[in-house]
Amino acid sequence: MFEDLRWFGLRWSEGPDIGGPYAPYNQSARLDHYSGAFEQLRTGGFIYPCTCSRQDVLRALTAPHQGEEEPVYPGTCRPSPGSVSTAPRSGVNWRFRVPDGETICFVDLACGEQIEVAGRDFGDFLVWRKDDFPSYQLACTVDDAEMRITEVVRGADLITSTFRQVLLYRALGLEVPAFYHCPLVTDAQGVRLAKRSDALALRTLRAGGGTPEQIRNDYPV
Repeated sequence: MFEDLRWFGLRWSEGPDIGGPYAPYNQSARLDHYSGAFEQLRTGGFIYPCTCSRQDVLRALTAPHQGEEEPVYPGTCRPSPGSVSTAPRSGVNWRFRVPDGETICFVDLACGEQIEVAGRDFGDFLVWRKDDFPSYQLACTVDDAEMRITEVVRGADLITSTFRQVLLYRALGLEVPAFYHCPLVTDAQGVRLAKRSDALALRTLRAGGGTPEQIRNDYPV
């Protein structure tokens, strides 16, 4: 991946391949950082253990779930406000209790003002998995804060994840960075390029004789 990105023309000043002031950069080596954040959230009463599977959540919903976005959690395992669980961290999923009815907003540098209502547009989300690893939401938040990231650039399909992470930043007492959500790269028919739709990897395009300039022209954002 690093080789392909360099060939494509991208350069970076720190990372898992070259080190830097905020190492380690591999998430597998940062579990103690995530564990500390987990305990801070637990002590503050922001999270609770949940034994529901994804299918349990879907069956509990009154309306069918569409698309890839995580369904709004129906609150099956949600305890009373202020409860602090002493349950073991592993063996169950842990969810963040969102402030139902609160309007969460941020100004995206690409898409403008973004507004969603907690408990309606997104619900209690996973912060720790039952296999004893942090969720994407928690790992991203902790990593970006500790690595002093001031601007997060990523795909527009992750905008709802940003609302969740804003709540995590707030609960952990961390400064929220700026966000820039880019349009997704698509094919000629406007379909998102993804492995599940057999999109060609950068290395495959390179092996076929493509140049960085040609690929950028063939797959505009």
